[in-house]
Amino acid sequence: MEFLYTIILYLSLPVILLRLYWRSLKNPKYRSRIGERFGRVSIPAINNCLWLHTVSVGETQAAEPLVRKLQETYPDLQIVITTTTPTGADRVKKLFGDSVIHLYFPYDLPFAVRGFLNATRPKLLVMMETEIWPNLLAECELRAIPTILANARLSERSAKGYARLGVFSRQTFGRIGMVAAQSPADAERFLGLGVQSDRVRVAGSIKFDIRVPAIVKEQAEALRRTWGGRPVWVAASTREGEEELILAAHRKVMQQLPQALLVIVPRHPERFDKIALLCQRDGFTFARRSLNDLCRTETAVFLGDTMGELMLFLSAADVAFVGGSLVPTGGHNVLEPAALGLPVVFGPHMFNFAMISRMLLAENAAVEVSSYNDLSRWVIDWLSDANLRAAYGENALRVVEANRGAMDRLFDILQEYL
Repeated sequence: MEFLYTIILYLSLPVILLRLYWRSLKNPKYRSRIGERFGRVSIPAINNCLWLHTVSVGETQAAEPLVRKLQETYPDLQIVITTTTPTGADRVKKLFGDSVIHLYFPYDLPFAVRGFLNATRPKLLVMMETEIWPNLLAECELRAIPTILANARLSERSAKGYARLGVFSRQTFGRIGMVAAQSPADAERFLGLGVQSDRVRVAGSIKFDIRVPAIVKEQAEALRRTWGGRPVWVAASTREGEEELILAAHRKVMQQLPQALLVIVPRHPERFDKIALLCQRDGFTFARRSLNDLCRTETAVFLGDTMGELMLFLSAADVAFVGGSLVPTGGHNVLEPAALGLPVVFGPHMFNFAMISRMLLAENAAVEVSSYNDLSRWVIDWLSDANLRAAYGENALRVVEANRGAMDRLFDILQEYL
């Protein structure tokens, strides 16, 4: 089965390259450093580094406190961080500068994996969340490189999908050195797929350990002043097909609260211009952050078309909608607004954050909606009633505070290997 998997990967190479080219049409950075994706790393060989794979922006942001603590505790430890997206690469550069080495994650082809490992020679591989790559895990096992799946989550649907692959899945999961699971349910699913019981621990989600720097709060206060004393709601990390619904909801909000300002922050930068055209088509007066447009009294929509400023926009808002949830993409991080004490609303498709979203719902810290009509109703209620807004926001902050500590537990696990 492992051989068949590899053959399929090789046969898929033209499709993989075509997909890379297609993405590069929207974001030219996909054309740079392609060799790294095939294991051709143009850096001097290093020894005994820690390899941390963070996929993209969200995982990189969540891993920041862990990286800072590793650098403080082990100042001589070289850290290599890999991502699969250029936006993730940009975030690594912005957060850590030259204190870490950034590379693109190699495709799971045997020659690419070997080339990457020959160049980086890691003493430990830490993969964030659910990164299961059979050839990489097999090669690490062969070279006695310990592997840790950190902040690990596995939905019931994904677990059933892996289970259908039978022995191949059990072989692959059995090669993971340690799973630091987000919840007992996640841990059970990993055990059911072949991870040995002494290699699974429940550490919680490090996303609860989010801290908002004081400088961001100061910048948010200054930004809020430029918006005037208006009620503000943020639609964070929106995805294809959601913005139309959000703008329809905002039209209803403005019927009740004419001064309300909507801040839209699309998930992917290649869609910024498209959302600007959408606002224009629907007749909304809008301003763009990237152009330093003034947010005037008549401005109805503020387009957050920059990278790395989502926490700033959330810090300056009264209410937060979390995107990727009105369309079936699985939702995004609800803990960022919750950590700011904001009331949170999201759609029905939160399977990437199932446990966390359920926790917030159970504590009256968030609301789930299924339509733009419901979304507008809750936004109006919260923006109109400061006491109701504060009650939900305080509950959200309480949930975050009660579940902190996962980063320390994960760090303790890493120390056993370092």
